[in-house]
Amino acid sequence: MSSASGGTPPAVRVRKHLMVPGQPRPQNREPMSIGGVQRWVLSTLAATTILHLAVGLIFAAAYSERLDAKIGLLVISAAFGVLAMVAALVIHRRQPLSPWLLIGLVPTAAGAWIVL
Repeated sequence: MSSASGGTPPAVRVRKHLMVPGQPRPQNREPMSIGGVQRWVLSTLAATTILHLAVGLIFAAAYSERLDAKIGLLVISAAFGVLAMVAALVIHRRQPLSPWLLIGLVPTAAGAWIVL
């Protein structure tokens, strides 16, 4: 029997995000070196540890009653956030002055919106 339109059925599109049993996905030919993995682990630990300190300063600012203390703690929090990004960049042997430093200001910006 033919289809209602009289033509051949449309071709099925292969979805690229699905696994095809006979066609494995191409893999990286060169795995990451142990030094590269260590750099990623160290930079992640350093950045998250320093950012936790920055967030702690934001909480301290939230519980402070004086406006000048709140502003001072938020400024120190911003400095620690930028320092966290500098540490990660230096560990990866990149230039410390980079647009990535703006990521360090995100927790302080969110905290300032909540605190002030």
